[in-house]
Amino acid sequence: MDFDEIARRGLVLLGCGKMGSALLEGWLADGLPPAAVRVIEPSPSDWLAATGVRLAGDLPDDPAAALIAVKPQMMGAALPTLAVLGGGGTLVVSIAAGTPISAFESAFGAGTPVVRAMPNTPAAVGRGITALVANRQAGASGLALAERLMSAVGATVRVEHEGQMDAVTAVSGSGPAYVFHMIEALAAAGVAEGLPEELAMHLARHTVCGAGELAHRSDAAAAQLRANVTSPGGTTAAALNVLMDDTHGLPPLMRRAVAAAAARGRELAG
Repeated sequence: MDFDEIARRGLVLLGCGKMGSALLEGWLADGLPPAAVRVIEPSPSDWLAATGVRLAGDLPDDPAAALIAVKPQMMGAALPTLAVLGGGGTLVVSIAAGTPISAFESAFGAGTPVVRAMPNTPAAVGRGITALVANRQAGASGLALAERLMSAVGATVRVEHEGQMDAVTAVSGSGPAYVFHMIEALAAAGVAEGLPEELAMHLARHTVCGAGELAHRSDAAAAQLRANVTSPGGTTAAALNVLMDDTHGLPPLMRRAVAAAAARGRELAG
């Protein structure tokens, strides 16, 4: 389904915070007419009001999709707003972390096509990545429509089954925070070695951003890119001896961090 069909039938966006706004901005930039979008947002920003989309009011009779972009703790109060769209005609897409497909099937009815999506915050600059999984009712066409919607803010991938979504959340959903903390830690280490704080942060931010862009553009594996920077017996090798230590280095630390995030995701799913 392309944007012409979505424009004809309409699209409902429940929640227009940071992620909802990023998606909406991407859809409009891709050519979706503002009049085709109905946004349900209790506190619309000035930007949202200026987009030309329809705010509140009655829902379309048979929208192509309803995208749910509210926080998990707000789900119970928000879902009844859209319950009338359940039953099969409208694809329900959720980007709420930790809320399983079964919760939406219960809220909208067992015949409702549902896609669960997990984007991340680089979506705000069009460089996000979203993992998706669909129920049987959504099928290939529903998954393709959800991918079309989420591709407005970056890349998309499909997971084999919903059980993998907690790991996805732990790696890519929460992952940007890990990278931001790495910037903090790298800058602090530079300060400890005598650099002024502002300069250390400037170096750390640009180094991480540049390395990420190089990894994005290169076909080489991350291990090869690392090796390309590492001269035997040099300064990088000395640092990597610490970072790659099997007991106290980055790999076991990252495994513990991702495991903790995945475990919390399973707890939230109940």
